[in-house]
Amino acid sequence: MLDSPQSVDELQEIRARIDAGLERFLPSPDRVPESLCRAMRYSLFPGGKRLRPLLTMAASRTLGGKESLAIPAACAIEMIHSYSLVHDDLPAMDNDDLRRGRPTSHRKFGEALAILSGDALLSLAFQILARHPEGESNGPLRLRVLQVIADAASAEGIIAGQVMDMETEGQPFTEQKLVEIHRHKTGVLINASVVSGAMAAGADETALGHIRAYGEAIGLAFQIVDDLLDVEGTTETLGKSTGKDARAAKATFPALLGLEASRRRAGRLVERARQAIRHLSPGTTLLDDIAGSILKRTH
Repeated sequence: MLDSPQSVDELQEIRARIDAGLERFLPSPDRVPESLCRAMRYSLFPGGKRLRPLLTMAASRTLGGKESLAIPAACAIEMIHSYSLVHDDLPAMDNDDLRRGRPTSHRKFGEALAILSGDALLSLAFQILARHPEGESNGPLRLRVLQVIADAASAEGIIAGQVMDMETEGQPFTEQKLVEIHRHKTGVLINASVVSGAMAAGADETALGHIRAYGEAIGLAFQIVDDLLDVEGTTETLGKSTGKDARAAKATFPALLGLEASRRRAGRLVERARQAIRHLSPGTTLLDDIAGSILKRTH
C-alpha cells in the first residue's frame, strides 16, 4: 500500500497490532454459537487493506497518542466496515458473489447467518466503544469517540449513503448528488477513523480541524479511485467482481466525468489532504504516505 520502506514496515507493524486486537475482542465459541463465531471471523480475517483502522492508529501516532487508547476505536471501525460489506454484498443489495478473493459471506454461510454475523459485528463494535479504553478517567474519551463513530454508522452516515446509492441507480444525477452519495457511502467512516484516532491522542480543536479536512479529502478520493478500479481493474487483482457499477447504472465519477477527469479529481483531493496536515506536526509522514498510496491502488 505504501512506497517508503519505513512506512511499509510501520504499516505491517500496525496491521499486526490491529489483527491482535480484533482477535482479543472477538467472542469465543463458549460464549456464542460456533457457527456465528466462524462467520464473524470469516469477514474479519484475512483482512483487506485495513485502511480505516490504519488511519485511526496513524492519526494517533502522528499526534503522540498512546496505542492502548486508539486500538479499541480502530478495531470497532474495522468491525463496522466489515459488517457493512457483508450486508452490501447480499442479494437484496449489491448481490455480489466475491469479496477479497473469496465467496461472499452469504455464499459461504447462507443469507440468514450472513445477516446475523453482520449484526453481531456492528453490535460488538459498540460494546467495545462503550467499554474501552477501560478506566473511569477514560470515560469522556469513550463518549467522544463513540459519538463520532455512531454518527458515521447511522442513518445519517453510511446507511444513508447506501440508500442514496441504490435509489440513484439508472437515474440522472448531478456532481453535487454524486459527491453527497460518496461522502456518506465511504467518506464518513474514513473521516471518523482519523478523527477518532486524533481524539484518542488528545487533539485540540485546531488539530482536529486539520484532521477532519484530511479525512474528508481522502475519503472522497478513495471512492473515486474505487469507481475507476471497477472500470479498469480485473476480478483477479481486486478480489471482487468488476464492471458491476456500469451494469447497475450506478452514479460514479467515471460515468459523469470520464476516466481521466476522475483521475485528476482524485489527485487534487489527495493533494488537498496532504496540505491539510502539512503543518500539523513533524510526524505526519505515515498519514502523508497513506494519502499518496490511494492514487496507486490496484485493489
